[in-house]
Amino acid sequence: MTDRVFNVLFLCTHNSCRSVIAESIMNSLGQGKFNAFSAGSHPSGAINAGALTLLERLNYPVANLRSKSWDEFAAAGAPPLDFVFTVCDDAANEVCPFWPGQPMTAHWGVADPSKVEGSDAVKAQAFADTHRMLHQRISIFINLPLTSLDKLALQKRLDDIGRSV
Repeated sequence: MTDRVFNVLFLCTHNSCRSVIAESIMNSLGQGKFNAFSAGSHPSGAINAGALTLLERLNYPVANLRSKSWDEFAAAGAPPLDFVFTVCDDAANEVCPFWPGQPMTAHWGVADPSKVEGSDAVKAQAFADTHRMLHQRISIFINLPLTSLDKLALQKRLDDIGRSV
């Protein structure tokens, strides 16, 4: 077993909902084993109010969250990445920058809760569902025996997690 901390980047187009929720979950569940970050190809510049409300209600730290470009993680001096996960279909279909560290990648698509229409309760449920799905996937991921899986087996497991409901 290694004491190494793995760097994980979650990507979504606007970096305002899903990727930020995933970053928060990973930094909470994977504390001491993983450092999570989030970014977007076309960041909105603000965290979605529904995502912030959900994260605050679940007692995740939100003070340092911000919507940022994925260019920050491709620049010189960026943390070397071990894993990059896209959580929206748009980001998964875009040509990504070169990531320092040659990370393993997988698509863990989740529906965009900010696009759900209806009452406040319906919208809140959409954010809760997003959290539940990402929490489940991240929980599975952080419990993988990362140091004992070969690269091919690990890639298969990462892809399988993305297909889980």
